[in-house]
Amino acid sequence: MNKTVYLGMIADIMHPGLINIINEGAKYGDLIIGLFTDKAIAQHKRLPYLTYEQRKNVVENIKGVSRVVPQDEWSYAENLRKLRPDYMIHGDDWQQGPDQELRAEAISVMKEWNGEVIEIPYTKGIESSSLDKEIKKIGTTPDVRLKSLRRLIDAKDVVRILEVHDGLSGLICENLEIKNGLNTESFDGMWSSSLTDSTSKGKPDIEAVDLTTRMQDLTNILECTTKPIIYDGDTGGKLEHFVFTVRTLERNGISSVIIEDKVGLKKNSLFGTDAIQTQDTIEHFCEKIRAGKNAQVTKDFMIIARCESLIAGKSVDDALERCCAYVEQGGADGIMIHSRRRLVRISVSSVSVSTRSTPSYPLWPYQRPITICVKKSWHSGVLKLSFMPTTCCVLPIPLWSRWPQAFWRTIVLMMPTTCVCPSNRFLNLSLEQNDRRKRRLRSTYSKRHRHVYRRARLASEEYLCLHY
Repeated sequence: MNKTVYLGMIADIMHPGLINIINEGAKYGDLIIGLFTDKAIAQHKRLPYLTYEQRKNVVENIKGVSRVVPQDEWSYAENLRKLRPDYMIHGDDWQQGPDQELRAEAISVMKEWNGEVIEIPYTKGIESSSLDKEIKKIGTTPDVRLKSLRRLIDAKDVVRILEVHDGLSGLICENLEIKNGLNTESFDGMWSSSLTDSTSKGKPDIEAVDLTTRMQDLTNILECTTKPIIYDGDTGGKLEHFVFTVRTLERNGISSVIIEDKVGLKKNSLFGTDAIQTQDTIEHFCEKIRAGKNAQVTKDFMIIARCESLIAGKSVDDALERCCAYVEQGGADGIMIHSRRRLVRISVSSVSVSTRSTPSYPLWPYQRPITICVKKSWHSGVLKLSFMPTTCCVLPIPLWSRWPQAFWRTIVLMMPTTCVCPSNRFLNLSLEQNDRRKRRLRSTYSKRHRHVYRRARLASEEYLCLHY
């Protein structure tokens, strides 16, 4: 009986280094490839360009490979104990860096049955990360981008989405990565916000900016990024118009549209009950969702229903009734219950939501993703999110600060400070040095310009109150 050899690999970008290690492994016996699944990879690195089935089809047709098995965990321990191979093959590059822990664990596990770990010299001059950067420069296609959101939801427990509104913010979302031990933390996709799109053009958030105008900004983002995009579609407009919105977004490779169940002149939800928030009927909103689902060409495009019951001052029970109807009757691919109150607890055993003034409600028996708009402390909130395997949490995170409205607050409220007080840094430094002469200069400057800044700030706040 031939000896068995185990080799784990991602095999997303095939290069001579992978072929070399496969050939070396096949010399020791029957080579079993442990192919990392999307779920195993997505928790630590970017989602592979190729699906698991596509990668498996490539690897199992390479000379020297006896069979391919899925590896569902980043750790090799589970598959090694299950298969008990005589040898495990790996490149010697894991002797240094964050993979040292994986190496020590693999060696310890193989010793349980006197197995041996064989380390093959790393092929110099070839790095998957460098090849990945070159592929990113080429870009992506609408079809590939469109499908990526569903793949992410299937692969990850929490999908983190960052708000973007132009090409520069899109590049920030695309390239920002933080090393955290074995993991590489990054944002999974982008959220095209109607609020920031409107405000960046000096217009109120009342659906004053049409789809054609917003698509111009989206095109700038699409040209320099590869990650999936969720489009904030406000109310979706008239039912007949929403059909064309879905087709336009899908044709351009947008992965999802989210629409809210309000009618009439749209007012920003952050006003809550301070503004008149009129909800659509359940029947009509379900009909709008169905019309959108019937209009889409592919099965990959997603329509997410956003419920505004809590914003309108209604009960949690009303919100749950509506969301269940939106899924059962309308066919929504996901739901979002919008609230001004901060979420404080999400149950582990079953998906449930609670706010400061309401108890925990077990709510979601459907295999649909839940979208949570994080306003405060999103980093600690992620640690509390532990859902059933069939459910994903999509976290739209504002780029400019912890609050979704912080973009226009930053622009409108902080620019007067920057414009009116150009010497602020110098003046603060003079205080620290405790120089009397510079103190006198600061006092004179402040008296001259303090009233100018105060007037600019008050005018800015008045503008916000009138228009938003």
